[in-house]
This record gives sequence, structure tokens and C-alpha cells, in this order.
Amino acid sequence: MKCVKVPLKQLNDTRIKLMENGMMSMDFRIKTDNEFGYIPINEDVEGHEIVDVELEPMKKVAHSFSELLENDLTPEEIEELKTSFDTIGDVIILEIPDNLYDKRQIIGEAAYKFTKRKAVYMKKSAIKGTIRIRDLEFLAGTDDSITIHKEHGARLKLDVRQVYFSPRLATERKRVMESVSDGEKILDMFCGIGPFPIVIARNKNVEITAVDINETAIKYLKENIHLNKLKGSIKPCCGDVREVAKSFNCKFDRIIMNLPGLAYTFLDVAVDLIEDGGTINYYEFSNSYEQGIKRLENACENVGKKVEIINCRKVKSISPDEWHVAIDGKVSEN
Repeated sequence: MKCVKVPLKQLNDTRIKLMENGMMSMDFRIKTDNEFGYIPINEDVEGHEIVDVELEPMKKVAHSFSELLENDLTPEEIEELKTSFDTIGDVIILEIPDNLYDKRQIIGEAAYKFTKRKAVYMKKSAIKGTIRIRDLEFLAGTDDSITIHKEHGARLKLDVRQVYFSPRLATERKRVMESVSDGEKILDMFCGIGPFPIVIARNKNVEITAVDINETAIKYLKENIHLNKLKGSIKPCCGDVREVAKSFNCKFDRIIMNLPGLAYTFLDVAVDLIEDGGTINYYEFSNSYEQGIKRLENACENVGKKVEIINCRKVKSISPDEWHVAIDGKVSEN
């Protein structure tokens, strides 16, 4: 490789000048010996001694997931590929269009190289069933679907094959936590592995009852309670919340209803269990807030209560015309 040879004490100043003038080659590492430095150049440089030296090539680092696919996919395919992916602990979950299914291994390997995580999986189905899980196909790395995800200081252990978890709700969980006051009694009706309860109880002195129908999710919730130093307390309950609720002998200051596809079918249970003046954090899939607000209002009216809507938010996009929306309502006796 053609290089500028300079005394070591002049190496840094010369390097800077060559870089500023675009004359230094960025494809090779600078070499030094006891007296001289050898700077790779891409054109002759006047006023310096030029020598040929064997240099070590620079390792090229991809600046994006897409860049790693440039030799294997067409520009149109790269554009079509949804290059955003979910990172859950040291596991990556990709969404690959059907027409790129045959190239899934190439895409998976690229994600593995770019993220340097333990395992890469591909979504094979939508979330389904009462326990809310989806089929995953292993693509690259080590086929180990158990991981620990870190969020707002909390550690959340889970198996991505056996439970539902979305890292994209981290901001929403923090927002709810910040709205909670010490001393609240809280019910999470569809808690999963416990991201809402864990994040809240790490920061607030509260009593949380956490319910889920997925036995594996409750198993991981119990592990997560021990993994984290909590200010508050969490009581895990496994079962259908409609049935579990029959054993409750108290009402709650806050009820979290993050089951956006079906939460509306449990509004009657939530309205019955909410304390006078308590807050329901209600979630659903919709293209507006009106539907959710009306459902909350109707559920309250049916039992002679009223609701004051105190906040509405779009949590995340589901499709071009549908959102995961959050509606906070303060419920009181008429």
C-alpha cells in the first residue's frame, strides 16, 4: 500500500492534514515502528517521502441493517423489508414480508451480525389465543428464547416463545408509573410477565394484584418479583380475571386494562371493582378515541356511575389507520 512515511512525532499532525485534504485512505490502518509512522494515502502527496508498506485492512462496519443486505436483496426488497425490529433482552424478533420468506436466513444472519445479540427469530403468526402468544421461527445465533429484558431499571425475565411482551410499551409503562401515588391499591387485569407491576412497584410503595390466564407468564412474574428490589408489593394470581375477581374482598384505586383486543369485554368487571374516585387505565385498538370513551361511559352508566376522561394517547401504530390507544378515566359514584 502506498504510504506517507513520517517521524513518529509528526504522525498525528500529518494524519490530520491528510484527512482534511481527503488524501488519506480510510481502508487501511496506520502502521508504526520505533521511529516512523506509515499513513495510507489514495494519491501522491508532495513534500513527503512515499513508500510501499503492507498494511492491515480496516474492518468495515455496517452502519445499518439494510447496508448488510445490499449484496443479497434488491433496493426494492430492502425498501419493502421492515428493517425495524423488536429487541427483547438479547433476542431479536423480525417481521419479514411473505415474498421475502425464501431469503429469511440471509435476513436473519444480517440482523445477527448487525445487532450482535444472542438469537434472531421471525414472526410466523399474529398474536393468538387466550394466552396471547405467537409462533416464532429461529433464524440465526443460538436457539435460546429465554432472556432478561431491562427497562427503566427493571429486569424482566421471559421466554419469547411462551409469553407476550412488547418492548414498545416502555414509555407508556413509565408514564403510568409516574401517575401512580404511594399507597394505591392496583389491579393489573392482564399482567403477563409483569412489566406494569414491576416498573410501578420498583418506584412506588403500592399494593398490586396482578392477574393473567397464562400460567407461564405468572411463573415468570414470580421470578421477576425476586429479580427486582421493590418498594411495593405484588400478589400474582393465575386465571381468568372474571373468575378470579369473585374472590376479591376489596376495591382498587387503579385498574390497568392492557389487553387492547378484548379489554372492552371486561369493562363491567373493572367498573365494579374500581374505588370511588379511582382511575381505569384502559387500552384498545382503534382509529380514534371516541369508541373507547363511549365504551367507558356506557360501562359506568350501566351501574349508575360516571367517568371523567382525564387523558387520551396514541401508544403505538398498529397499521396505517389503526392505533393502540390509551384512555384514562376517573370513575365516581353518581
